[in-house]
Amino acid sequence: MALEKDVDCPACGETRSFYRTAAMTLHLGEKTKWRCSDCGYGYVEIDGIDTLAA
Repeated sequence: MALEKDVDCPACGETRSFYRTAAMTLHLGEKTKWRCSDCGYGYVEIDGIDTLAA
């Protein structure tokens, strides 16, 4: 899995580079934590489903 990816950051209002801060395997799939390199906004992704605002 990549260590960085570009995502629309809700706090910055633009596409920013997010870096992976942690990852582990759960019974639901892989849980990955991502953090914005500019503002520090973070979100969690479990098996491709994320907690970003819709």
